[in-house]
Amino acid sequence: QVKLVESGGGSVQAGGSLRLSCAASGFMYSWYCMGWFRQAPGKEREGVADIDSFGRASYDESVTGRLTVSQDNAKNTLYLQMNSLKPEDTAMYYCAVDLNTPGRRCRGRTEANFGAWGQGTQVTVSS
Repeated sequence: QVKLVESGGGSVQAGGSLRLSCAASGFMYSWYCMGWFRQAPGKEREGVADIDSFGRASYDESVTGRLTVSQDNAKNTLYLQMNSLKPEDTAMYYCAVDLNTPGRRCRGRTEANFGAWGQGTQVTVSS
């Protein structure tokens, strides 16, 4: 079955960096749109980045220029490089896959578009 496992979270000071990873299995990884979402305490989950099967990425404006999504199809792994972190980036970060987009563009960073999710990895940024 589809399995997504995030890792790489932790605690850093403002201005620091982290790289999150998401190991995927149970589906043809390179065929589908993958996304990164985050959820801060008391807030709704929001999409921060996605990448399609052609490697085209898009970002929420709040993270543009600081976060970079990439993937290694040979390793079935999705990454999120996070630089210049801010306290407002503190959240649980999740990766997800949209299995309704084989070989097509991502449909948008809407939670309902993504049907399978990892368990999340916590990122805490202190000021």
